[in-house]
Parts: sequence; structure tokens; C-alpha cells
Amino acid sequence: MADVTRLLFLRHLRGTPTTWIRYQHNGRSRREGTGQSFWYRPLVAVLSEVPVDDRELPLMFHARTADFADVTVQATVTYRIADPALAAARLDFSVDPYRGQARARPLDQVATLLTELAQQPALDLLVRVPLADALTRAITDVREAVAAALAADARLSEVGVEVVSARVVAIRPEPEMERSLQTPTREAVQQDADKATYARRAQAVEQERAIAENELQNQIELARREQQLVEQKGANDRRQAELTAAAQLAAAQGEAEKSRTLAAAHADRIRDVGAAEGAAEAARMAAYRDLPTEVLQALAIRELAGQLPQINQLTITPDLLSGALSRFADGQR
Repeated sequence: MADVTRLLFLRHLRGTPTTWIRYQHNGRSRREGTGQSFWYRPLVAVLSEVPVDDRELPLMFHARTADFADVTVQATVTYRIADPALAAARLDFSVDPYRGQARARPLDQVATLLTELAQQPALDLLVRVPLADALTRAITDVREAVAAALAADARLSEVGVEVVSARVVAIRPEPEMERSLQTPTREAVQQDADKATYARRAQAVEQERAIAENELQNQIELARREQQLVEQKGANDRRQAELTAAAQLAAAQGEAEKSRTLAAAHADRIRDVGAAEGAAEAARMAAYRDLPTEVLQALAIRELAGQLPQINQLTITPDLLSGALSRFADGQR
């Protein structure tokens, strides 16, 4: 929309590069074109403002297929007003000269016309194809049919409208029908997912079995090694016992040999001592043999006295003294 500035009883209009403006006075055109900027008197001025930029018109309408299924067509039409002078003459693009606001909504009329013109070829095409084809292969056909119909329609040319492009965004059935159509695909995907799940479970079971077998093999190997360890330990203990017994036997034999040697030495010593004592005794006996009897008695008494305990007191009774004197007297005789 152009900018309108007030100065006393005059107005100044400043347009844009995408807006075509016509200024008429007394039925004659004073100015027209894009990017206009001029002063005017609002009491006698007639202004028309036509946008000449490309505009997007979204469309949504319902159709029915050959198998009586309702579908919704979503499309977008790009158009522009190629002949703004003709459009200003056929449609009300007038602008309030005081405030610069549009007095009507001509673009709504253009949108309605485009919507009606785009619906008819789409409806004619979809009514001849079944729902499955309409959802899969008919989008291109609908787009081409709509574009051709809009380009060849004379009513658009009469109002100066040119269609740049037509696009069909989607053709969708009703939600219940869409869910029903998606069911086979969903079931197939679910089956594939179940297969993947089962395969994963089978693989997990196989892995668990392999792990269990590996653990069993490890236990068997550990048991075998433990048996070898026990056998080796028994052999080591037996060898240790044998070595200990051999050492003890050697020690015992050494001790016995030592004892025999000591006993033999002791016996030899005792034998030598005995022989020496016997020789000494024989020599003593030989010496005693030539001595008189009184001397031998005196020696025997001395020897006996050496063997008697210590006598602190000696009591001589008359009987003892008389007996000793008798024996002494007998000896004198």
C-alpha cells in the first residue's frame, strides 16, 4: 500500500516498485506506473493501486475418486497481474485519496476465480481414477491439468491475471481411510520389525549358548588343570616324603654308625682300662702274695677303714675290749 502524506489541502502519494498506481483527474489519466510519487488534490483525484508482484495462493478442496473415496487436494498457485491497467478497469482497485486505503478487496475476487478454475480439472481427473492411483500416480497429472487449465482460461486474461506456476502439494484421503491404507504397510513394517526382533533374540540365544558352552569348556579345563595340580601336588608330596624318609634313613644310619663307632670305641676303652686294671691288680696281687699275713691284715684294715664312714665318737665296751684282747692273746700264742 502506498504512503499518503497530508499537507494542508494537498496529499502526497509515494508508491513502491511492486505497486502500479494510476492517478486520474476528470476522467483523464494523469499518472500511472510503478514507483510513482506525486502531489494531488483529494477532492478531484481518483486513485487506483494494483500490486504487480508474484503472489502465492494456497488451495485446498475436496474431490471424489472413481471408487467413491473422498480425498483432499492441497495445491499452490503462483500468479501476478500482468496487465494492471486492464485489471484496474475490470476490478475495483480504487484507493481512498485521503487515507490511502483500498476501498474493496479485488484480490479476493482473483483468488476465488483461480480456486474455481483450478478445482474443475482436478475434479474431472480424479473422478476417473481409483483411490490408490490418485494417491500415488495422479499428483503429476493433476498438476499438469490444473496448470494447463489456468494458462488457457480466457477469463484470467480478461482481468489481466497471468498464472506463473501451479503445484499440487498433496492428495490425501480421509483420516480413517488413510489409516486403513497404511495398515498393510504398517503391518509389513511391523512384521519386519518382529523378524528383526526374533532374529535378534535368536542371535542373543545363540550367543548365550556359545557363552554357556565357553563357560562349560572353561570349567572343564579348570577341573582338568585342578586334577593335574592335585596329581602334581600328590607327586610332589610323595617325592618330598621319599626325600624326607631317605634323609631320615641316612641320618639314622649315620647316627647308628656313629653309635656303633662310639660303642666300639667305648668298649675298646673299657677293655683297655679293664686290661690295665687287671694287670695292675695282678701286679698288686703278685706283690701281696709274698707279704706276711700280718701285713696283709694291716693293709686290709687300712683299706676297710678307708671305706668306712666318718666316726666322730667311738665307744669301747668291756665286752668288745675283752673279746679283742682274747683274740690278740690268741694271736700272740
